[in-house]
Amino acid sequence: MSTTSPSSIGPGSDEHKTEPVRPRGRHRFILLSGGALLLIAWAGGFVTQFRQRQVATADTKELAVPTVAVVSPTFTTPNSGLDLPAEVDAWQEAAIHARVNGYLKSWLVDIGAHVKKDQLLAEIDTPDLDQQLAQAQSQEVLAQKSLALAIDTNTRYQELLKQGVVSQLDADTQASSQATNQANVDAFAANLRYLQQEVAFKRVTAPFAGIITARNVNVGDLITANNTSFAMFHVQQTDPLRVYFRVPQEEATNITVGQTFHVQVGAETGEKYPGKVISTSDAVSPDSRTMLVELQVDNAKNEILPGSYGSIKVPTTVLGKMLILPDNTLIFRGKSLQVAVVNASNVVQLQDIKVGRDFGIQSEVLSGVTESDKVIVNPSDSLTTGTTVRIAAVKPTASPDPGVQKK
Repeated sequence: MSTTSPSSIGPGSDEHKTEPVRPRGRHRFILLSGGALLLIAWAGGFVTQFRQRQVATADTKELAVPTVAVVSPTFTTPNSGLDLPAEVDAWQEAAIHARVNGYLKSWLVDIGAHVKKDQLLAEIDTPDLDQQLAQAQSQEVLAQKSLALAIDTNTRYQELLKQGVVSQLDADTQASSQATNQANVDAFAANLRYLQQEVAFKRVTAPFAGIITARNVNVGDLITANNTSFAMFHVQQTDPLRVYFRVPQEEATNITVGQTFHVQVGAETGEKYPGKVISTSDAVSPDSRTMLVELQVDNAKNEILPGSYGSIKVPTTVLGKMLILPDNTLIFRGKSLQVAVVNASNVVQLQDIKVGRDFGIQSEVLSGVTESDKVIVNPSDSLTTGTTVRIAAVKPTASPDPGVQKK
């Protein structure tokens, strides 16, 4: 058996020529694959961020254009008519003043008394006037006697003048004396009539049938004639009554004499009284742009009190059509009232308008918009002319007003 000695194995033998295994290709593949994956992941993240930025930019642009709801004005007629405030006045009213000086002797009626025409209300004691009347009566009697004497004397002188007994001058003097006495008689008679008329005013009477609404005197009060700041009594004629109300300018031409409207006094459930139009002012007030209308209302039972507040119901048969907009479209800026109108290019235009009657949640538009305009509902405070907007897909409709119907 042969053995190989260790010394026989040299460094140049085959066993020392075996090389170690080095996986360089695998490492390179792994590195390249990893880099590719990282590149793909980075590219994917960049694309995702880019798309997100595009979406965000689009959303920002989308949000920059506000979306608004619009409504168009409509021509309508009040379904339940038009309620207008009214004022109830007496048919006649008078403040009774004294025409003579004196002291109140007695008063015969108090407030609330129903009086007839020429009924005695009070009496005034007039000692000074009574004295003047007595003096005027004496002067008138004296003047009459002087005139009679002058006539008799003048008659005699005219006869003597014919006989040549007296001169022409003496006859003319007597004729002049007669004329003078005649003038005195006329003057004293006129003064007596005046004082007699004044004495008649000692009796204070009612100028017409009515109700005493005020008494401002008591027995013994000093009465001063023609004192316009102090009235002894106030009297009102309450049957019939005058009722006044004002009609808006747009409806003024629809009111004519002879029409009948119902007057409601007091609560909404109160009685309604028919009244006939007896006159109108036939002109529009420049302050309120309304026309004054006067009604005559019968009040035989005294159920309506003068001075009461009432309302008039103008029926739909009298009213014309009007342009209506909801109140949530109105813009209150500065002195003018505006609305925001969207044109065909979806651009906002602020327009001044003029409104008329207010129906609670809707208002009448007199000028500034037409039925074809698109008006923004609930416009923002920052909305200005030239702003581009987007109109909402569903157009909101105004809340229905029970008192207005569309035609």
